[in-house]
Amino acid sequence: MLVPADKTQHIDLLILPETNLILTASVIEPLRAANRIAGRPLYSWNLYSPDGAPIETKSGIPIPVKGAFRPQKETEPLFILSSYNWQGSDTPQLRMQLSQTARHREMMAGIESGSWLLAEMSLLDNFQATTHWEDFEDFTAAYPQVTMVRERFVIDGKRITTGGSLPTLDLMLELIRRQHSYSLALEVSRLFIYEQERTRGDLLQVPAIGNMRIADNRVSAAVKLMEETVEAPLTLARLARRLGVSARHLQTLFQETMGVAPHVHYLALRLNAARRKVIESRADFADIAAATGFNSSSAFSRSYRAHYRESPSETRRRLKLKA
Repeated sequence: MLVPADKTQHIDLLILPETNLILTASVIEPLRAANRIAGRPLYSWNLYSPDGAPIETKSGIPIPVKGAFRPQKETEPLFILSSYNWQGSDTPQLRMQLSQTARHREMMAGIESGSWLLAEMSLLDNFQATTHWEDFEDFTAAYPQVTMVRERFVIDGKRITTGGSLPTLDLMLELIRRQHSYSLALEVSRLFIYEQERTRGDLLQVPAIGNMRIADNRVSAAVKLMEETVEAPLTLARLARRLGVSARHLQTLFQETMGVAPHVHYLALRLNAARRKVIESRADFADIAAATGFNSSSAFSRSYRAHYRESPSETRRRLKLKA
């Protein structure tokens, strides 16, 4: 369904008229950010419209496209984006094209109102799906053959659906996590932080990966403690004690809220910090290892390679050659 992590993943976007700018950006920007962070093209994409004309958005800013959607036997994932008036694009020609391309593409995604078009084509039959919360009841009544669930996004085998722009951003982070690593998805997510911590007014450095929204104050506090102790990581027992819970309970809370164990998130934070130092400074790797809580340069290099598929020195060499 998705290409191996060492290959460039291509995605085709079919953008319907009246699609919001933010919905399109929610698909593309996380992929662009992943490419920038990795320093290589992990993802590529093409934008199409039904007739090849730029998409006129409600904001009055057109979205340029590569051309008209004229599928052949492409196998890359297809994302169908729509915000308003999807019925206006539901023509016999587009139905024929989607039916044709569905024979070859393993993955098709209905982004926000794009899910309606997939359902109309019976391409969501017997799949779990979601849509925008305002349309949920109407969608459920119109397509009883689709199993509707109240989630921000749903990945069910070869079908994907989302419930809006920010849920689509969540989806893209989850796809990055699945194809590459939690560490990369975390780093991408931190580029899009927008929530303010009410008690201090500074930017709260909590990520949002997949369906994760840190509703539990103890997990949020744990994440903040981890960020503050990157240089000298706390043991799970000490971390839990600072929060007034048992280590086992903290593990459970993390798994339920974040989808990963505490040590996985902690390590991702440290590696993200280390990677920035590798890229943005000339510091020795031993100093970087010490500054991000690793016992030795060799331990740092092993962990770095395991997550980024190259050594710290290879990262610097590759980026130097590109400069």
